[in-house]
Amino acid sequence: MKKLIFTTLFSVFTVLTLSAQKSDASITKLYQNYLSIKTALATDNSDEASKAADAFVKSASMVDFKVFSEGNLDLLRKDASKIAESRSIETQRASFNGLSRNMISLTQKFKLSDKPVFVQYCPMAEASWLSAEKEIKNPYYGKSMLTCGSVKSEIK
Repeated sequence: MKKLIFTTLFSVFTVLTLSAQKSDASITKLYQNYLSIKTALATDNSDEASKAADAFVKSASMVDFKVFSEGNLDLLRKDASKIAESRSIETQRASFNGLSRNMISLTQKFKLSDKPVFVQYCPMAEASWLSAEKEIKNPYYGKSMLTCGSVKSEIK
């Protein structure tokens, strides 16, 4: 229930605080760091996920609050910090779920890439994530179920 409330608040704040449809470089860097976290989790590499999440937190500190509110950034940093601080792949994946929900919302408001961004979904984890490619590489189950999931939408 708390996650639903935070996600709802995040979406409301996002709608209220976004001032532009085109992303700046700091928001694009968040997306790139997010993809690094996803790739590390898909390959069952908790150390790399931790490093990528640490880079994500640092990138979040570079985002201008005029572009994206501090409250929204705090939600992103919270989940990324949990990933960075944990060495447990299960804990990292649980936190990645919240991070993904908020990044999907962000991606719907900002153009983060010149290429399409794919929203993918794993029915086993009941969770979505972003991907730069159509091919499924499941971050919630890694190598044990790497291709489990489907593309739910494409953000251009």
